[in-house]
Amino acid sequence: MELENILRTAFPSLSEQSLAMIAKQCRLVKHPRNGILFLEGDTGTGFYALSSGTVKIYKTSPAGQETVLRLQGPGSIFAEVILFESDVYPVSAAAMTPVSAVLIPREHFLGLLDEPRFRNEFIATLMHKQRYLTDRAPLSTAPSSSWMRPLLARIWPRVERNGVPSMAVTLPPASRTSTAPAEMSQGFSLNSQ
Repeated sequence: MELENILRTAFPSLSEQSLAMIAKQCRLVKHPRNGILFLEGDTGTGFYALSSGTVKIYKTSPAGQETVLRLQGPGSIFAEVILFESDVYPVSAAAMTPVSAVLIPREHFLGLLDEPRFRNEFIATLMHKQRYLTDRAPLSTAPSSSWMRPLLARIWPRVERNGVPSMAVTLPPASRTSTAPAEMSQGFSLNSQ
């Protein structure tokens, strides 16, 4: 039952029947602070629904420099890229605090997608997440690039080749006259080296 409660938070659009189907092959995993959940390049055996704690998702450059891409908190799903895009983890994940998460096996979940009802409910969950993100996207007609910075930072890993950015992107500091939300106007730089 504990697994289903955690999964219910991560997959709010799924029926009790679908949650039970996922839970059959899942297991609760715990990691201490600084514990590694997976490393970039590891075979993607499953993805996670975080119950408690904070997980950092990061990449490590060939020189050993770590870049944190995002932090995951309770209720979030991560590493789902191994379902559709790649069978290896394109990033690494480590516990910043003690972590409890449900590990959802890749092969089991892919098999569930063959079930029409489950597949439709899962698509509804993806659409819910997309709608959530769309509703929070900044709307601005100003020629400022400040609202684009967080967007580019999120999609940057998707434009990499073999784990290395294929180009450098450096954006100028945000204009003080920007109409984008203030919290989104902090500058950043993405470099290929």
